[in-house]
Amino acid sequence: MNDKGYPNAYDPNFKGPVAKRSCTDVLCCIIFILFIIAYILLGLVAWIHGDPRRVAYPTDSKGHFCGQKGTSNENKTILFYFNLFSCTSPSVVVNLQCPTTQICVSKCPEKFLTYMEIEFAHKTSQNYSTYYSQFCKTPFGKPAKALAQLLLDDDCPTAIFPSKPFLQRCFPDFATNNGTLTVGNKTTFEDGSGRTRNAIELRTAANRVNKILDARAVGMKIFEDYATTWYWILIGLTIAMLLSCMFVILLRFIAGILFWVFMVGVIGIIGYGIWHCYQEYNNLQGRPNSHLSVYDLGIQTDLSMYFQLKQTWLAFMIILCILEVFIILMLIFLRERIRISITLLKEGSKAIGCIPTTLIYPILTFIFISICIAYWAVIAIYLATSGVPIYKVIAPEGKCKHENTTCNPEIFNTTEIAKACPEAQCNFAFYGGKSLYHQYVPTFQMFNLFVFFWLINFVIALGQCALAGAFASYYWAFRKPDDIPPHPLFTAFGRAIRYHTGSLAFGSLLLALIQMFKIVLEYLDRRLKDPQNNISKFLQCCLKCCFWCLENVIKYFNRNAYVMIAIYGKNFCRSARDAFNLLMRNILKIAVMDKVTDFVLILGKILVAGCIGMLAFLLFTQRLPTIIEGPTSLNYYWVPLLTVIIGSYLVAHGFFSVYAMCIDTIFICFLEDLERNDGSTERPYYMSQSLLKILKEPTVRTKKH
Repeated sequence: MNDKGYPNAYDPNFKGPVAKRSCTDVLCCIIFILFIIAYILLGLVAWIHGDPRRVAYPTDSKGHFCGQKGTSNENKTILFYFNLFSCTSPSVVVNLQCPTTQICVSKCPEKFLTYMEIEFAHKTSQNYSTYYSQFCKTPFGKPAKALAQLLLDDDCPTAIFPSKPFLQRCFPDFATNNGTLTVGNKTTFEDGSGRTRNAIELRTAANRVNKILDARAVGMKIFEDYATTWYWILIGLTIAMLLSCMFVILLRFIAGILFWVFMVGVIGIIGYGIWHCYQEYNNLQGRPNSHLSVYDLGIQTDLSMYFQLKQTWLAFMIILCILEVFIILMLIFLRERIRISITLLKEGSKAIGCIPTTLIYPILTFIFISICIAYWAVIAIYLATSGVPIYKVIAPEGKCKHENTTCNPEIFNTTEIAKACPEAQCNFAFYGGKSLYHQYVPTFQMFNLFVFFWLINFVIALGQCALAGAFASYYWAFRKPDDIPPHPLFTAFGRAIRYHTGSLAFGSLLLALIQMFKIVLEYLDRRLKDPQNNISKFLQCCLKCCFWCLENVIKYFNRNAYVMIAIYGKNFCRSARDAFNLLMRNILKIAVMDKVTDFVLILGKILVAGCIGMLAFLLFTQRLPTIIEGPTSLNYYWVPLLTVIIGSYLVAHGFFSVYAMCIDTIFICFLEDLERNDGSTERPYYMSQSLLKILKEPTVRTKKH
C-alpha cells in the first residue's frame, strides 16, 4: 500500500481505459493460432477422406449407395432385404446389421411369390420371372438355377412379400383385419424354403430392423415438422427480438414500472402453465392406461406417449408450483435489494443509450458462434464418414466362430471361412480403414470437440471484453456524453483483438478444459452404467457436481478478469488477481447487487420466452382458429414449440446480456472510483449522484458498524 492507501499498482491520476498497451499472454496467443491452423488442416483432410453421402443414402451389402446419381443405382433408391426373417438374430443388435443380403431396388414387391413358384409359372408366363428377377442381384429372363443352388449362391431371395417403402427401405405391408395381423391380406404364407410362416414372425423380424432405424424415423418426423413450421418459428423469433428491444428501450425510462411488469407477467405465465397442467391432468381421469407411470412405459421414441400419462402433467404442475412459490419468496425477501438493482438498471440504460451500437453486438456474436457450430458439425460428419467400406462375416444364427471378422466379398466364397460356415455372408458393416489417419479418427473427433469448445468460449470472451471496454469508456467520461471517445465499441473491439487475444484465449482455454472433462465423465458414466455400484455412482455424481461448480466459478471470475483487461490492458492472471482482490475488498456490495440484478434480468428473459411460447402453444395446438389458422398435421407439436421457446430465450439473452455486461462493468468501475477518488475537487467521483447515493451509503453504514 502507498501513503494514500491505494495498492501500489494503482494510479490515482487514472482517467479511463489505458490507451498505450502491449500484447499480453503472447505464448497462449501463439498456441491458440497454431490450434486454429491445425483445425483448418483437419477440416481439409476430413473433406478429402469423408463422404457425407454415406449418411444420406442407404448402403447395400456391397457398400454401394442406393439412389446415388451417376451410378447404376441412380433409379434404385430403396434397400431390399433378401431374407427378413434372419433379422431376428441376436447379432442384429450387436452389429447393427441384418445378416442377409441387401440390394438396391427401384420399387418394393407388391405380391407374394417364391422362387419355387416362378420355376413352374415361367412355363405358362414369362412375366412372373421378369417381375421376380428385379429383386435379384442379376436380372434374368427365366430361372437358371435350382432352388438348392440358388440358396448356396445367394443370388435371389427365396420369397418376396407385399411391402412398402419406409425410410428408403422395403418393409412388409402390415394391416390389421378384425384384430388379426396380416401381410397382404394373409396371415400365413410360404417363406420359399419349405416353411410356413405367419405375419407375427415377420413383424418380429421387421421390428428388429426398426429398432435400428427408430432414431432416424423420429429425426425425419422432426424434420417434417420444421419444414411445415419454419416460417412460424422465424415470425416468433422476430417478435421476440422486437419485444426484447422494446424492453431494453423502456428500461431507461420506466425501469421500476417495467420490473413489476416483469414480475406480474412471469407470475401470470407460470400460473397459466399450472392451470393448463391441471386441466390436462383432469381430462386424463378415467382414460385407459393414463394411470401408468413413466417407468411402466419405458423408453419410447414417440415422446407424445408420455403426454398421455397423468403422472407427466402432475410432475409439470408440481415443478411450476415450486417455481411460482420460489419467485414470490424472492420478491418478499429481496425487496430492498431489488430497489438497488433497479437503480443499476437505469444507469445501465443510460450507458446503452449513449452507446447504442452495443445492442447490435449480440448479432455479431451469434454469427461467430453459428460459424463455429457449422464448422464443427461439418468436420464431425466428414470424419464419421471417412474411410473405405469394411466388410465383416455375419452368420444368420450367430454360431460361426469367425463371425464379426473382416472379410473380402470378392473372394469370400473361396475362403476357408465360407467352407467352415456355409451360411455365413460377407456383408458391408461400416466405413473405416487401417491407415494411420483412420486409426486416429476418434482422436480427431475429440480434437474437433475440444477446439470447438475453445472457439465458442473465445467468441463469448471477446464479446465480453469488447463490451466492457466500451462501457468503461462511458463510465470514466467525466462529462457524459461529451467526453465519451468516438466509436467506443469499435475501439474496444480492436484493442481486444490486437493486444489481448492471448489473454482471452487463456481464459477460454480454462473453460474448454473443464467442459472436456465433463464430457469425458459423462462418457465414462454411460459406458460403465451397468457394472457401477452405489459407491462409484456416488463418486460420479460428486465429480459432476464439482466440475459444474468449478465451471460456474471460472466463468464468473473470467468475466471480471475481462473487465480488468479492457480497462488496464494487463495479462489474464494479473487481471484475474486484481479483479478477485477488488471484489473481496467489497464483498458486501457484491452481496447487495450482483445476483439480484441477474435475477431481475432473468425475469425479463423468462417473460419474453413465456409470452412467445404461450402464443406458439395456442397456435400449434390449433386453439386460435378464429383469429389465425396455424399449421396442421404436425407429428410432434412440441418440437416447433420448444424451438420457439428456447430460441426466444436465447434472443432475449442476447439483448439482456448486454445489460448484464454493462452493469458488471459499471459496478467494477464504481468500486475502482471509490478507492481512487474521495469526491473532492482534486479527485472527484466519476459516478452519477443516484449511483453514489444508493451504493455508497450502505457501505458507509457497514464500515461504521
